[in-house]
Amino acid sequence: MEQLLSIAVAQPRCTAFDVTSNAVAHAEAVRAADARVLVFPEMSLTGYELDAELVVPDDERLAPIVAACAETGTLALAGAPVPGPRIGILAVDGDGARVAYGKVYLHGSEAAHFVPGEPAVIEVDGWRLGLAVCRDTGIPEHAARTAALGIDGYVAGVIHADHEAEVHGERARRVAADHGVWVATAAFAGPTGGGFDRTSGRSGIWSADGELVAEASAAPDEIARAVFIK
Repeated sequence: MEQLLSIAVAQPRCTAFDVTSNAVAHAEAVRAADARVLVFPEMSLTGYELDAELVVPDDERLAPIVAACAETGTLALAGAPVPGPRIGILAVDGDGARVAYGKVYLHGSEAAHFVPGEPAVIEVDGWRLGLAVCRDTGIPEHAARTAALGIDGYVAGVIHADHEAEVHGERARRVAADHGVWVATAAFAGPTGGGFDRTSGRSGIWSADGELVAEASAAPDEIARAVFIK
C-alpha cells in the first residue's frame, strides 16, 4: 500500500533579528501551506545574522507557530541559531518546539560563531526525513551519512544568492540520484544579512527520480507543495 506525506516549502518575508514578527510570518505560512510537514529556509527566524541571539525551544516568541501547528496538525521545521551554539532546525508542532538538527558543514565565518552538529533524522507518520542546512547539501558525504541512518526523504533549509538559483536544484537531483529519496529545499527569498542582498527564492520539491514536482518563484511569502509517495 502506498504511503503519502504532504510536504511544503516556504520562503516567508524576514525582518533581521526580529523573531517576534518572523514567527508571525511563519505561522501564516503554516496555515496557508495545508501540509503535514513545512520546511523553512536556513535561519528563517532571525535572518542570516551570525550574531543573532540564540533561539531556545521554550522561547515565548515561538507561540504563534506552535498555535498554528496545533490548529493544522503541521510539523514546522524552522531555521534559527540554537543552543550549542549551532545553526539549527527547530521542529515545531502543537506541543512546542525542540532542536532537531545542527548544521554539520559550517561555511566561512560561521565557524567563528557556531559548532558543527551531526547527521540527524526526524520521523513523521512513518516517514524518515534526513535534515540538512545549506552547505550540507553541497557535500555528498552529508547525504551519504544521513542516508546511512535510513531515510525516505531529505529536507533542507538554504540561503543562496540570486545568481545561484540553480544550485539547490542541482544538489537535490544529485541526492535523489545517489540515494533514491524525495528532496525538499526551502530557499530564502528577499534580502538578509551576510551580504545576501538578493537571494534566490525558488524553493522546490523533487521526486525520488529527480523530477521537479513543485517550485516557488523568487518572491517572498510563496509556498510550494507536493505529496511524497512511497
